[in-house]
Amino acid sequence: MVAAPLDPDAVLWSAPAEDRGERPLLVLLHGYGSHEGDLFGLVPHLPAEFVAAAVRAPLAPRFPMPGYSWFTIDGVESRDRDEVIASTETVWDWVDAVRGDAASVGLLGFSQGGVIALQMLRMRPRDAAFAVNLAGYAFPEPSAGDTELAQVRPPVFWGRGARDEVIPPRFVDHTAQWLPGHVDLSGRVYPDLAHSVSAEELADVRVFLEKQVAKRAG
Repeated sequence: MVAAPLDPDAVLWSAPAEDRGERPLLVLLHGYGSHEGDLFGLVPHLPAEFVAAAVRAPLAPRFPMPGYSWFTIDGVESRDRDEVIASTETVWDWVDAVRGDAASVGLLGFSQGGVIALQMLRMRPRDAAFAVNLAGYAFPEPSAGDTELAQVRPPVFWGRGARDEVIPPRFVDHTAQWLPGHVDLSGRVYPDLAHSVSAEELADVRVFLEKQVAKRAG
């Protein structure tokens, strides 16, 4: 399966092309039934060193769900693996085409977007500096790059709400067991948070991102 290319006209950039230069690129990947404008609202709360680019997923969810999706959800626990892989490849194709002189590429995804962010690391473990997974999970099937990923161990922040009733528990359990063996994991469970992002979590994400900036600078 080959997913449609990402729509370049739908990408929201935090800086015009002439101001991007060698600044690190942060790719924002929205959740199921959402759109590129969703996570772009986080940009003012993120470190200014990054050039943020919010992209639109290539698929349309099943009617009557609005917005866009990275892969089909069929029932509570069924996920389309081929679409996951195809969307992951599509985002990497877009990154390769636009990154230019960017010092690094980081990934930040919410829910489905978090799945894609981790899958991008699994597909090309050395090509992304880090990933932020908010209310998402690691896709519960092996990936060809998993062995290399466990050697590279890129930094990953995983944040989720204890009251999140959207992500099936078995996906959460799998992710909690899988991540520590493959990445340099940091993260937090927020007791009063449902399937969303809180100010407290956003503050933690900012700290994580600032550490990635400092690491590159050092």
